[in-house]
Amino acid sequence: MANIVKAEKVKLTAGRIAAFGCPKGKTRAYLWCDEVKGLGILATPAGSKSYIFQAKVKGQSMRKTIGSVGAWSIADAQKEARHLQTLIDQGHDPRQLDAEQEAAKEAKVAAKREQKARETMTVGTAWAEYIAARKPFWGAHHYADHEEVMQPGGRQRTRSHKLTGPGALASLVTVRLVDLTPERVTEWAKVEGEKRPGRARLASRLLTVFLTWCTEHPTYREIVTRNPAKNKAARELLGKPKKIDDTLQREQLPTWFAAVKQLGNPVLSAYLQTLLLTGARPNELTGLRWEDMDFQWGSMTIRDKIEGLRVIPLPPYLAHLLAALPRRNEWVFSSPGAACGHLTDPHPANYRICAATGMNVSLYGLRRSFASLCEWIEMPTGISAQIQGHKPSGVREKHYIRRPLDLLRMWHVKIEAWILEQAGIEFVPAKAKAGLRVVA
Repeated sequence: MANIVKAEKVKLTAGRIAAFGCPKGKTRAYLWCDEVKGLGILATPAGSKSYIFQAKVKGQSMRKTIGSVGAWSIADAQKEARHLQTLIDQGHDPRQLDAEQEAAKEAKVAAKREQKARETMTVGTAWAEYIAARKPFWGAHHYADHEEVMQPGGRQRTRSHKLTGPGALASLVTVRLVDLTPERVTEWAKVEGEKRPGRARLASRLLTVFLTWCTEHPTYREIVTRNPAKNKAARELLGKPKKIDDTLQREQLPTWFAAVKQLGNPVLSAYLQTLLLTGARPNELTGLRWEDMDFQWGSMTIRDKIEGLRVIPLPPYLAHLLAALPRRNEWVFSSPGAACGHLTDPHPANYRICAATGMNVSLYGLRRSFASLCEWIEMPTGISAQIQGHKPSGVREKHYIRRPLDLLRMWHVKIEAWILEQAGIEFVPAKAKAGLRVVA
């Protein structure tokens, strides 16, 4: 403390303040006002001089800088010092009040910043946050739908020289959330409903769920206070989907199998037959791995979008068919040309079958065909539903029925044998393991 000049009290004047300074070799010097208690001037070796206020608050010393002598007049500094002393006399700590004022100021600035961000937030930005947050709870196909409807287009297609078109919701990407009104959604529905009603209906459903998420999210609920996608006008413009009933009839089985077996690609041929003989969802089979196949005990494990995993029987003909496929990698339905190593788009092969047979049956139609054909052998509905991965349809099915795999296998073998018989395919299960080939 030896390098601090001893304090003295004087009447503060402009001349005395100008002449006051910090002596050489000292770190600071003080000049105290004899008129206003606690008011002083602090000088440093660098030449700076500031008005300060010093007092005791709740028994402890407090010092506060008022401001530079160049910015404050003597009268204003004295007035501020008296004000600070008044606050102390009232039981306040000026430093705490300053901190509270500063915090309030920062909060106000932050609120303005957040308000501006909310006002400029676009559908595309919020959508990206939405799908990132929900991705852990979705399947790969559902997540891909969300990416596809928002994609801008212009990318090279994998199987042609054409470029991809924009997704059904791409026109809303740059729209501000605050501007996404029921009228704006209706305008979108009118355009997309005329151009691609099926994809537009899917996009509308995805948009509705997204906006519901926004109404519950802390960041967006002040912007999206109601769901603009839930409006009657948009639903009417998009229309209702036509009932799809494309299925293979019993008498069409010989022609269909003959065409499928003539495909040059054995993997595609086996894939289409597996769809029909299991009633599985198309995307469930493309991701089938060899580790999912149990040829010894006749079962296969499918990654189910409903239950996560489901184990179904592997009937004899299907086991023989799949065991003969080349084991290029981990995937049962492998594709050397695909980056992922397995089939990604089996639709072209099915289109060729449709063209060759004159039967307009989609991949999902093959799933419907399995359920319909099961009626011919009077298979219990609950068994075919369980093989296909449908949720239990009633209380009894849901809470009381527990079918072992052997029971499912008994019926699965029956329907496979019946389908092969109707298709004119001779297959002897007992001899198939010895290397006999299927004869059509």
